[in-house]
Amino acid sequence: MAHLFSTVFLATLFLLGGCGYNSLQALDEDVKAAWSEVQNQYQRRADLVPNLVAIVKGAAKFEQETLQQVIEARSKATSVKIDLKDLSNPEAFKRFEEAQRGLSGALARLLVVVEKYPDLKATQNYRDLQAQLEGTENRIAVARKRYIEKVAEYNKGVRFFPTNLTAKYLLGLEVRETFSADEKAAKPPEVKF
Repeated sequence: MAHLFSTVFLATLFLLGGCGYNSLQALDEDVKAAWSEVQNQYQRRADLVPNLVAIVKGAAKFEQETLQQVIEARSKATSVKIDLKDLSNPEAFKRFEEAQRGLSGALARLLVVVEKYPDLKATQNYRDLQAQLEGTENRIAVARKRYIEKVAEYNKGVRFFPTNLTAKYLLGLEVRETFSADEKAAKPPEVKF
């Protein structure tokens, strides 16, 4: 009897080893870490925007409407939060993505307006901050790319057999949302002076 119990126990361990339990847990943690980096880069950008606005305000008098749009877009982007449980919710993810796109668009308009003001472009503070902001946008793109890759890997684990059985019945894991391109991204932005 003890021999039968040992055999069943060893067979169960062998089967569980192939069910993907640990690999799914690792993939889930990778997605969470990648998402944290995306949020970190968005926070860095949100922290830089007030500095950019202060420098622009002090260095040039320009269209108040553009400045107001940046301030409002930053406010909206920082107010739309998404936690890990919302990564499987397409509506919450879309709201977050739209708020971040709004801030990106407002910042792009601000940088175009600044092109009209050579004195502003010439200030060292503005150049330094603009370089940081451009670097942050690049970091956001890299963090989003890594997140997309981690979600793709995770989603494969959740959907592929036999790990899909473990994901669904043992862990309750679902496919996660990922970023998608803005519909307007296919057209180059129009610059008007």
